[in-house]
Amino acid sequence: MEYSINKLAKMAGVTTRTLRYYDQIGLLHPAYTTDAGYRVYTTCEVDLLQQILFFRALDMELSSIKALITAPDFDQHEALAKHLAALQAKKMQMEALIATVEKTIDSMKGKEDMNDAEKFEGFKQKMIDENEQRYGDEVRERWGADVYAKSQKKVTGMTQEQWTEVERLSQAVNDTLKAAFEQGDPAGELAQEACDLHRQWLCYFWADGMYSKEAHLGLAQMYCGDPRFKAHYDAIADGCAEFLRDAMEIYAE
Repeated sequence: MEYSINKLAKMAGVTTRTLRYYDQIGLLHPAYTTDAGYRVYTTCEVDLLQQILFFRALDMELSSIKALITAPDFDQHEALAKHLAALQAKKMQMEALIATVEKTIDSMKGKEDMNDAEKFEGFKQKMIDENEQRYGDEVRERWGADVYAKSQKKVTGMTQEQWTEVERLSQAVNDTLKAAFEQGDPAGELAQEACDLHRQWLCYFWADGMYSKEAHLGLAQMYCGDPRFKAHYDAIADGCAEFLRDAMEIYAE
């Protein structure tokens, strides 16, 4: 099958401007361009566009998507399997949040008792599912399934106070890291403070006894090599993932 840019845009639910932009940045080229200058797409490009839109649905940056799909070892079947796992995790997150909201409403109406800890169950489940999607394979490969299971249990058992502190630390890490990046000195006081805040935040998720500065540095190095992690920190400022790694190398000493 062959499609004009208008037909492909209509079928995929995107604009022709989007497809032209994807072509411009080297993300999705047409199969060929006619002598009259019209772009023509085939089933191969349709499949690739589907992958791109799957990644976009998971809030991945275009630069990270391009790095993935242009990699020599990119496997469409493997990517689809990961998309499915991510969507299933999102479904579980939404179901957990819906259940928490419904229980809260019933509690407010006097139909059901709800303690303070239960008010955060949906949010904790969302965090667990996101951690599984983002870090699960890496943690199991580096430290083993048992360590990962203990980490998940630790998150599940968080109290309301611990949950509040995790949220505070998360924001503090981002704010301090951004300010440190603007200063441009990974050895500076702000950069080292960001590393220590990151350590405090991390220890709420890592199993007891798992933390070491070497492991922490290894994680920061992984942030730079994995497009998913890199996109998260580069959203704070372009190049922030590498800056955190550089600061962590000093912190680890």
